[in-house]
Amino acid sequence: MKPAYKHPPLVYLTWGLFAVISLALIACTPSRYELDNDRAPDQDLDISHIPEPTPRLLPKSARGNKSPYSVWGKSYQVMASSAGYRKEGIASWYGKKFHGYETSNGEIYDMYDFTAAHKHLPLPSYVRVTNLENGRRVIVRVNDRGPFHDDRIIDLSYAAAKKLGYLKQGTVRVLVEAFPFGDTPEAQRATLTDVAAATVTVRQSQYFLQVGAYADKRFALRTMSELNNLLNQSAQVNRSLAPNSLHRVRIGPFATEAEALEIRKLLQGTRFKNAMLLYVAP
Repeated sequence: MKPAYKHPPLVYLTWGLFAVISLALIACTPSRYELDNDRAPDQDLDISHIPEPTPRLLPKSARGNKSPYSVWGKSYQVMASSAGYRKEGIASWYGKKFHGYETSNGEIYDMYDFTAAHKHLPLPSYVRVTNLENGRRVIVRVNDRGPFHDDRIIDLSYAAAKKLGYLKQGTVRVLVEAFPFGDTPEAQRATLTDVAAATVTVRQSQYFLQVGAYADKRFALRTMSELNNLLNQSAQVNRSLAPNSLHRVRIGPFATEAEALEIRKLLQGTRFKNAMLLYVAP
């Protein structure tokens, strides 16, 4: 039997062309990450000198707590409070691909810090994670969203995963417990007074603007000097304890997020127009 058309109808050609163009656009869509695939840092890390964060009750950050929110077409709810959260499940980890980029609540991800991503806990939160295969524990600060896989409940930083001992296998079964932990004296001391005091602390000293990060300290100091001459604010250079980390130039602290954003507006006409709002735990 002869085909009904010697050539495909115009509608088929149109849809075929549309599909080709769509695939081309997807392939050319730039990623905000420099690396295509995640991996560990190039050099091994000695985590013995990295202190675990001190758990405390804090108010929710201005970013990252919208509820519900959607990722890949699926909706997620953010818990009103982390109190009483205790769950077993699979933990994964993330590293170099995301190092130096903003987390969901505006902080800068540092794979050498003890932090984590969670789909439902309010940001920020503190949790204790126990590797159920070897009994190792670590306390981390939850400041990001993820992992968006149904079989995983938490994504730990590279440093936290190394401390728990599951870097090579990639995932492990863990127990996640939110602060205040039920088996510690802090759990009984966590009162509304503590929350109020923490709120005051955050409003007074926890917002910064990060304007650059340099491997060479000389460039960081030069930038700091330029900012101090430009603004009536104190710029500073700090560096984490991790090896080969960057010298970060920051302005602040600011008493409120609004004050930090006002200074960022002043920087729009300068080479520092891409300054990032940063929330740092006390």
